Amino acid sequence: MPAYHSQFNDGDFQSIGNMFLLPIKTKFRGNAPMADPNSEDIVDEALSLFRANCLFRNFEIKGNADRVLIYCILFISECLGKLNKATPQGEAMKQLSTLAVSNFAIPGDPNFPLNAMYTPPPDRSQADQLRQYVQQLRQEIASRLVEQTFVDGKPSKWWMCFSKRKFMNLSL
Repeated sequence: MPAYHSQFNDGDFQSIGNMFLLPIKTKFRGNAPMADPNSEDIVDEALSLFRANCLFRNFEIKGNADRVLIYCILFISECLGKLNKATPQGEAMKQLSTLAVSNFAIPGDPNFPLNAMYTPPPDRSQADQLRQYVQQLRQEIASRLVEQTFVDGKPSKWWMCFSKRKFMNLSL
């Protein structure tokens, strides 16, 4: 059975390196295009496909949106790894917000784990633009993950059971 791919692969979006700058429904400041509030964006798609896709060891990249999806899934895995079953919702939001804005690598950095699959940005200004986009994406994922994962103030066991899984045997 093949993995699930992004529905945004066929779109016409701005690209830096070989990652699309996809629209996001967000309240955080950044350079991501604004998405229609009534439609699904890449964060919704990543959260809905995470549990199915994290079971795969291989993932065939069919477009630039798949690279964004891979990054999102790996970041969701990292977020779930930071949480435990006793973490209250407020504390989880603080931890994941801190994780989202902490120092991170982008394609082209020596410590980026996926450099073989990603093309680095061609110049410094585009690298800064990509870093802003990825930070905004991380903040939005952290915010929505807490909303979706927590039920009655405690993390859902149906989300936490995936905290030890490694998508493609990789981690950020």
